[in-house]
Amino acid sequence: MPTDQVRNYVAGSWVEARASEFTDVLNPATGERLTLVPMGKALDAGAAVEAASRAFSTWRRVPANDRIQPLFKLKALLEEHFEELARTITLECGKTLSESRGEMRRAVENVEMACGIPILMQGYNSEDIASGIDEMMIRQPLGVAAVIAPFNFPAMIPFWFFPYAIACGNTCVIKPSERVPLTMRRVMELVAGTGLPKGVLNLVNGGRDLVDALIDHPSVRSVSFVGSTAVARHVYARAAAAGKRAQCQGGAKNAVVILDDCDLAMSTRIIADSAFGCAGQRCLAASIGVTVGRAKQPFAEAIGEAAARRVTGNGMDEQVEMGPVISSQSRARIEEWIGRGVAEGASLLVDGRNPSIPGGEQGYFIRPTVLAGVDPGGEVAGTEIFGPVFSLTHAETLEEAIALINSGRYGNMACLFTSSGAAAREFRSRVEVGNVGINVGVAAPIASFPFSGWKESFFGDLHGQGRDAVEFFTQQKVVVERWPSAWSRKF
Repeated sequence: MPTDQVRNYVAGSWVEARASEFTDVLNPATGERLTLVPMGKALDAGAAVEAASRAFSTWRRVPANDRIQPLFKLKALLEEHFEELARTITLECGKTLSESRGEMRRAVENVEMACGIPILMQGYNSEDIASGIDEMMIRQPLGVAAVIAPFNFPAMIPFWFFPYAIACGNTCVIKPSERVPLTMRRVMELVAGTGLPKGVLNLVNGGRDLVDALIDHPSVRSVSFVGSTAVARHVYARAAAAGKRAQCQGGAKNAVVILDDCDLAMSTRIIADSAFGCAGQRCLAASIGVTVGRAKQPFAEAIGEAAARRVTGNGMDEQVEMGPVISSQSRARIEEWIGRGVAEGASLLVDGRNPSIPGGEQGYFIRPTVLAGVDPGGEVAGTEIFGPVFSLTHAETLEEAIALINSGRYGNMACLFTSSGAAAREFRSRVEVGNVGINVGVAAPIASFPFSGWKESFFGDLHGQGRDAVEFFTQQKVVVERWPSAWSRKF
């Protein structure tokens, strides 16, 4: 049994996984091995779920005002260890320190939002719906919640779910991506100092077998997932077939539409940050730019210059603007898609393949890449590449641009860059996506709004964050009551 393996956190204790297979966790900027992660099996999932199930019977009875006290303490600890956590994200995920700090800030915001549960979880009532009869709706927790998180936001995405789950009176099991287990391990070490009762929050490590075991466990009542569309569909179907609640965020192919009346310099800067931030490894990355009318040539030149200038390297360097992708396999896949775009007739305005990164010879680097003249009906235009590749296509009118977006199978985000309020209103009304940006390149909702998604970008009804999270992690109970009394019998 390896001595440097990541351990599970179950019922308030760190325990070794009952695994025979282990995977290296690598620093994507250097290729250096950071630790080993166990490929946990059903026994590991079962131990965590059973610990959560035991804790639920007591935790659900704790008053909401008392349930949020550990979250107040966790918020303070996250602030105290903010920089350490940001550096851990960069170490294992590769994004820049500024991006990691932004991720941590969103995580903290969700803790703050969940601390409002005493109000957010309130029901409602009606007196005298009939003579002497009152009716009320109350919210109660579900039970054990499973959270299955991706590699690209090791901290933020688990925080979309678990603070709300436990504040609502549920208990929780988190499964971080096997590529980035260190951030949530450190978070759980901080959780241990909050006074949260044992078993309320647990962490297990592994891959697909562990995920399926969590979904299948009869005591798991809800499943929250973020990842690719193929896996989101699998998780949703499996959970739904077992009668569980599920919210499964999938992939995206986010379009940004550039009108010729936009502020070109501002729009270019914002779109470059969206397309190449986090090395394009986020579900709200701008993937395809649709120029309209006379914007075609000026924007193509501007975005090409912005891509070529972007500083790529180790995210620990404060001067770096873009880090590596997560693995050598991801790099190879992204480079293959760049080649496929050229084969489909696109031209390479900027080719980021085979870069020379001083000190990064063993890292998984691709520089920002811009493909121009991409066929809107081709594979590249319709596929989530999940890397720093920005495609350009053209439409003669806004109407045509909206039709192009709505023809796609994804519906995560679309953005419009313009100085026209009328165009913006038309766009936000008619575009078929869950998150819309107007002169904003990453339309990421704050914690009080749901992280929406339509079509094949989301499977489920209730999203992460805000009021949707409260609805998802509670079930409604309607009570109709009458209390006969000596007083009422007089009349």
